[in-house]
Amino acid sequence: MKDYIFTSESITEGHSDKICDQIADAILDAALREDPNSKMAVEATIKDDFVLIYGEANTKAVIDYPAIAKAVIKKIGYEEDYNVLVKVNRQSAEIYAAVEENDGEVGAGDQGLMFGYACDESDEYMPAPIYYAHKLARKLTEVRRQHADILKPDGKTQVSVEYKDDKVSRIDTVVVSTQHAEGVSQEEIKELIMNEVVRPSLEVELVDENTKYIINPSGSFIVGGSFGDSGTTGRKIVVDTYGGMGRIGGGCLSSKDPTKVDRSAAYYARYVAKSVVANKLARRCEVQVAYAIGKGEPVSLLVDTFGTGVTSDEQLLEIIKKNFDFSVRNILEELDLKKPVYAKTACYGHFGDPQFSWEKIKKIEK
Repeated sequence: MKDYIFTSESITEGHSDKICDQIADAILDAALREDPNSKMAVEATIKDDFVLIYGEANTKAVIDYPAIAKAVIKKIGYEEDYNVLVKVNRQSAEIYAAVEENDGEVGAGDQGLMFGYACDESDEYMPAPIYYAHKLARKLTEVRRQHADILKPDGKTQVSVEYKDDKVSRIDTVVVSTQHAEGVSQEEIKELIMNEVVRPSLEVELVDENTKYIINPSGSFIVGGSFGDSGTTGRKIVVDTYGGMGRIGGGCLSSKDPTKVDRSAAYYARYVAKSVVANKLARRCEVQVAYAIGKGEPVSLLVDTFGTGVTSDEQLLEIIKKNFDFSVRNILEELDLKKPVYAKTACYGHFGDPQFSWEKIKKIEK
């Protein structure tokens, strides 16, 4: 289809699943801060005032799991007293042996397939629907902190973008749901969200008299976070990636140390796809890469420009192979992934923010 409407959603830091992503990545950062070679796959689940932290860790770092979880929740804005149960074991010796350096090679922490995607629809080289959904979610959090007596931490945003001839034409529908204090009218909330969240976040040329705004469609939203819904690490991988516009791999991103290619190779594939588009070799680019556990080199590599490339995809694949090294060792080194930067990725998407190494643009030599 050349004319269509595509929708993507984002969620705020107070959403129950995002609470767990933030806990998991805060734990990972704590490990990497003391031991850059930490092997971590520690996740979280939350319901009401109960948090379960569980998984595998092989690290020299001394980690106070309950303290990290409680600090994350408090920073988000929840004041309840949470009970934290920890069930963390050492990483399997077999997996550890496969991943550790062997004759200079660093093996992938698991098998799997990863995708990277980029397009020219925004200055972040992200698809317009997820770009604006994240923009709204960030603004909602900012405004919530300014109006803590009215708005509370849990929230969702959603943007439907209309495309004409496969290009962004206008924003068709905006949906914002926000937790709020008891006793606040929906009219007051709608006015606040429209004036301080929606209007400052959207380009005026993309909205018109037919753009629809739906704010708190369920009405009252007082109970939120873990008291409104359970949460688990890794359940929002479409929000974390491309909003459904680009394909995603089989594994989540948060909680995993960079030897786990579900995370690091997804970052590298994005780095490659973004560089392709920024170098004007295509308007849209998707890169797929796949690995076998314990092996340093990928088992397959694929590129798709959806008919927007200046060369054939076969020729572009050869250009990519000349300019980029998908070995696990190189990914860790080129993107400098052993640093504690992951807590910052846990909300509003892992892609698009220029502070991350995988968002830099490489000059591609033909």
